[in-house]
Amino acid sequence: MDGDSQIATESQTTFAVEPSTALAYLDPHYWDQRFAHEEHYEWFKEYSHFRHLIRQHVEPNSSVLEVGCGNSQLCEELYKDGITEITCIDLSAVAVEKMQKRLQSKGYKEIKVLEADMLDLPFGNECFDVVIEKGTMDVLFVDSGDPWNPQAATVSKAMAMLRGVHRVLKPDGIFISITFGQPHFRRPIFTAPEFTWSVEWNTFGDGFHYFFYILRKGRRSSESNGLMEKFEMPSVSLFHDELETEDYLFRTNLDEL
Repeated sequence: MDGDSQIATESQTTFAVEPSTALAYLDPHYWDQRFAHEEHYEWFKEYSHFRHLIRQHVEPNSSVLEVGCGNSQLCEELYKDGITEITCIDLSAVAVEKMQKRLQSKGYKEIKVLEADMLDLPFGNECFDVVIEKGTMDVLFVDSGDPWNPQAATVSKAMAMLRGVHRVLKPDGIFISITFGQPHFRRPIFTAPEFTWSVEWNTFGDGFHYFFYILRKGRRSSESNGLMEKFEMPSVSLFHDELETEDYLFRTNLDEL
């Protein structure tokens, strides 16, 4: 390895470590700097861990919007599974430019990548069969205060995101949310009266349980409203290899450690 390559590698390695506080995730400049140095990071497990759930709910001919793509390979994995009508958005211009170049180099020319704000989606009504986010909504909650009673500003942002998702989904379309957010914390926003979707979920992962929510537009019923009351939390054992991943920051305020 030559000197320049070694310096570049060391720079990526240094920047890729977790920030000193989870509040950094709320700073757009943090993401621009990170994406400028980091080629790929996968939040909440690789695609193979939840592929069986995707295949149960997403048809190959679905039009898919990925919210907060960052430098994830999710869109590529969906494409390899035959889901080719994909639009990705991210707030970071750096992430968008690098993702566009990466996809072009691999021949995935059908995948669109746009710079856009998930709180103000620039799409018409009812234009996607599926909207999917993986860890993007969790960023809104890193400074939410009491998880049982989050700050009003946090709730306002989360609701803005969900209103946009609900609006751009076609009738009977689905929103997939892959998250650390447990049902008793997500329920108040997912089941707000203005939304018509039903809510169900699965879990995946070892040690930490990640939640895979499926919200289907136009399917809300009295049965789905009471569904979450029956939920029992899975036991959680924190394996060392899971604790070393950056995902852990979404459960821990480092300032309190």
